[in-house]
Amino acid sequence: MHTGLRRSAAATVLALSVSLTAVDGAGAADAPTAGTGPYVDVEYFPEPAGEGARTSVPADSPHTQPDGPTASDPRERTAAASEDGEVVPLAETGPTADRLDVTIIGDGYTSAEQDDFLEDARTKWDEVTDIDPYKSYEGLFNVWAVKAVSEDSGVTGDPTRDVVRNTALGSYFWCGDTERLICVDLDRTKTYADQAPATDLVIVVSNSTKYGGAGYSGLAADYGYDGVSTLSSDNDRSTLIAAHEMAHSIGLLADEYQYEGYGDYPNPEPAYPNASTLTADDMARQRAKWAAWLGETDPSGGVVGTFEGADYYEYGVYRPTENSIMRSLNTDRFNLPGREAMIAGFYRSANALTPLRNTATGATRFTRLSVELADLGTGTGLSRPQLRWYVDGREARHARGRTSVLPAALGVPADRRTHKVTATVVDTTTAVRNHAVRDLTSNSATWTVGR
Repeated sequence: MHTGLRRSAAATVLALSVSLTAVDGAGAADAPTAGTGPYVDVEYFPEPAGEGARTSVPADSPHTQPDGPTASDPRERTAAASEDGEVVPLAETGPTADRLDVTIIGDGYTSAEQDDFLEDARTKWDEVTDIDPYKSYEGLFNVWAVKAVSEDSGVTGDPTRDVVRNTALGSYFWCGDTERLICVDLDRTKTYADQAPATDLVIVVSNSTKYGGAGYSGLAADYGYDGVSTLSSDNDRSTLIAAHEMAHSIGLLADEYQYEGYGDYPNPEPAYPNASTLTADDMARQRAKWAAWLGETDPSGGVVGTFEGADYYEYGVYRPTENSIMRSLNTDRFNLPGREAMIAGFYRSANALTPLRNTATGATRFTRLSVELADLGTGTGLSRPQLRWYVDGREARHARGRTSVLPAALGVPADRRTHKVTATVVDTTTAVRNHAVRDLTSNSATWTVGR
């Protein structure tokens, strides 16, 4: 688990509770009708192009089969399901310590359908990374597919409520009496997620053409990773659910929609980068929040300003734009402040530079120092990494862009003293204007060089 997502969990944690605390007046689901364990907060989207809602649902599922791998003994398999728990890398871009690790698990796929699951998992990830800024930074992600073999093909509640299927994770529509809400058994999900080399975020792909999904967040304290997104495999609109939910964990973004009847915002200035109690004039005067983006034309349409209604409340709290993917799934665009926050999140949890020689190991003037740079995504040119080398804090300009150097060639003198050689990759993207975020986009490795 990376420290960046540990911080996001601390910022967004939603405690498990044995009592139902569904959102009043928010269009939320009725009380769940299944499950016997604790409850957890989830977000879901009742309509494919609509705004979200929140409710509480059971952390377990009445439709979970008992067989499958366990965290303590991954060799525990059934004879008929020899692939159960097998991990297939879909994108292995670097060491897990330097990457955001996403684990995709299939549910409702029989042993004979595991190739279908892998194809669906690749398709869903490709769809997520067609959206910027994921696309411009997909080289900071490792993606692991974990095969979960189900007895039955398909998902409970599809096509109708009375259909029950025996699946590995117990995915089911009609969770909490809400047709489009897909819930899973979180403990069973963890059992499969633990098979991956590392997991920061989980996506459960449920074998269905029916629109639906959900987002669980703030799970780190109990499960070791921050969020779980569920979505149906063969519905293209469900992909936006994962893109939205991952943004809560990675970018620490607030929901930008509000609930009718919630009234005035009762809290102090929110920590979220895309919600504020400040008007545009106050924000500009204080140079706070998204002041640097005010008045700019936004990818989501219109210009960046302060639009009243955010973080579920109607009045006294503002969002940056009229619309964005954090407000409604009728768009796949992040607004400019949200995009910047996502880039900050990528770099909180991942490094674009990996030293190929241990920095704790001493080097001489003639020891070759090499680094590997993340092959960041193409996107719309948002990511612009530059590699620079420094000797005792002074840049060796002639070495810019080189991934392998000799300290002597950098200018380390033969003076019998020790010197510091540093490789730094700096992302010069114009999608970042906040100085604190700019600092996050710089990754370095430093060696001590002797004679």
